[in-house]
Amino acid sequence: MIRFSSWLGNRSAVLLNVHFPGSVLASTYSSSAKFLMAKRKKSTKPATPPADAAADEGSGPTLAGLRRQIDGLDREILQRINQRAKFALKIGELKNGTGQTIYAPDREEQVLGRVAELNEGPLSERCIRAVFREVISGSRAVEKILRVAFLGPAYSYSHLAAIHRFGQSVEFLPVGTIGSVFEEVSEGQADYGLVPIENSTDGRIADTLDNFTRYKVRICAEVQLRIHHNLLARCRRSEVKEIYSKPQALSQCRKWLSTHLPMARTVEVTSTSTAAQLANEKPGAAAIASAEAGIQYGLDVLAADIEDNPDNITRFAVISHQTSNRSGTDSTLLMLQIADQPGSLVSTLAIFKKLNLSRIESFPIAGSQGSYWFFIELVGHQQDPRVRRAIERLKKKALRIDVLGSYARSAPVG
Repeated sequence: MIRFSSWLGNRSAVLLNVHFPGSVLASTYSSSAKFLMAKRKKSTKPATPPADAAADEGSGPTLAGLRRQIDGLDREILQRINQRAKFALKIGELKNGTGQTIYAPDREEQVLGRVAELNEGPLSERCIRAVFREVISGSRAVEKILRVAFLGPAYSYSHLAAIHRFGQSVEFLPVGTIGSVFEEVSEGQADYGLVPIENSTDGRIADTLDNFTRYKVRICAEVQLRIHHNLLARCRRSEVKEIYSKPQALSQCRKWLSTHLPMARTVEVTSTSTAAQLANEKPGAAAIASAEAGIQYGLDVLAADIEDNPDNITRFAVISHQTSNRSGTDSTLLMLQIADQPGSLVSTLAIFKKLNLSRIESFPIAGSQGSYWFFIELVGHQQDPRVRRAIERLKKKALRIDVLGSYARSAPVG
């Protein structure tokens, strides 16, 4: 099993030093990473901590007394977490008896949404979601350790999205291509896969759409990850001669690069993490990647958040062989082929006149001229009466239709 903590090396001590045993709160990665990068540039003498027995001024509580209360709460939290895990194990036993899958993304979204609504502070909603995501992940692991494939290597944006979706208590399986993620899931080597499906700046991910036409997998969940690009290197910005990154990342930072580093040569590589590795190895090289990748490869952040679009979001699809139950806030993605004749597309779209379509993409069918796959995303679950009726009508009209999945809509994270 790949252990995430081993990838962090010695720097993991800072990120892992939390009261929650055995977990790393993924939503704190970016801020923690930037803090560590800044800390590497300066050295200060550690402050001398006050004695535990020293009392605060006046008649207020003592430091030692407050710490004893925290220790008691920690013991109670630990007991409650394990008690929750035991209930989760019983639920897993019931699921096994009825043939249900252990992972229920619709249920997990409901739990996270509920605890966020109940939160009265001072902890932020983001923190509360991160804490409970790890509790859910650990409880799920008591039943089964899931294998999750993603476009690697470690600290790619796909990896960060997988952490946000599944937590740390899974076995992560990094692979080299989007097609390999589909293959691992299709052949049963991974329980789930995570693939990018669209970006708010660059639009559709063609490789993902192409693989949906090749493999019989289904979408059971989504992740909307806020993408923050950073210029990483071991040299000063004035010494940067080459900049490595994925084509999409370079595209999403093209205005910043043309303004601040117009003479540097851009080089496309397979992943942002690979770019960070190259920046660590080559003099005068920089990478556009996540701050977490910079920590992994010992790079400094020369410039943070250099994406041209401050609302840069990549949406990822979680693929598997399972379908998700209705959550009440669902989307459904359809893939269909229709006759290549006048009026065919117009009459097909008329079937959706009582539904809310959120996305339409056309994609050429390999080996044919003038024929296209149409990817249509709509609001609603495939079991909703209106959606079900529309699908039945489409089956009579389309040459082929595949329901790629229904899944709970999620809020952006990261």
